[in-house]
Amino acid sequence: MIKLTARQEQILNLIKDAITNTGFPPTRAEIAAELGFKSANAAEEHLKALARKGAIEITAGTSRGIRLLGGHADAPAVAAAPATPLLALPLIGRVAAGSPILAQENLETSYNVDPGLFSAKPDFLLKVRGESMRDIGIMDGDLLAVKKVDSAKNGQIVVARIGNEVTVKRYRKTGSTIELLPENPDFKIITVHPEADEFALEGLAVGLLRSWH
Repeated sequence: MIKLTARQEQILNLIKDAITNTGFPPTRAEIAAELGFKSANAAEEHLKALARKGAIEITAGTSRGIRLLGGHADAPAVAAAPATPLLALPLIGRVAAGSPILAQENLETSYNVDPGLFSAKPDFLLKVRGESMRDIGIMDGDLLAVKKVDSAKNGQIVVARIGNEVTVKRYRKTGSTIELLPENPDFKIITVHPEADEFALEGLAVGLLRSWH
């Protein structure tokens, strides 16, 4: 078992909470602000220490490139863990105009995956198009694990439909106005007025699979 310092445990719990609440890890700046560090560099040093101890994996070049591993102190021993049945998830490619997202014509294939990889049980995988969420490590071609929902909290990563377009963005609602926020400064915020725009939440991001093919 890996022994962590009290501060490392605190940061690890902060990462877990962020993933549980939003589906994605916090940025260095968010960790620094939450724990009262003077700069994001201090958070980075603690993250590197956690990575050296095998509690997390850091992906270079992305502000939210943090992945939990099984080596931290409160993780069960692998030998003691029961085998988890794999979950068959349909993969959604391009969504046909006007069709439900899980309609047969939108399905490319299916994958058998370990449900333990995700913060909640997903209902489908969505192939990501474009670079609008690049800065939290969601890249073009990745497979986003999505749980079907019809509501979301501010800050969560959602799959939304606007007219005939399906997009992945960070959700923010103020009054009756919904904003879909990119995680790439090259892209603009999408403002939605539900009373005027054809809008629907298709699901909540609960994890990510990288596609290498």
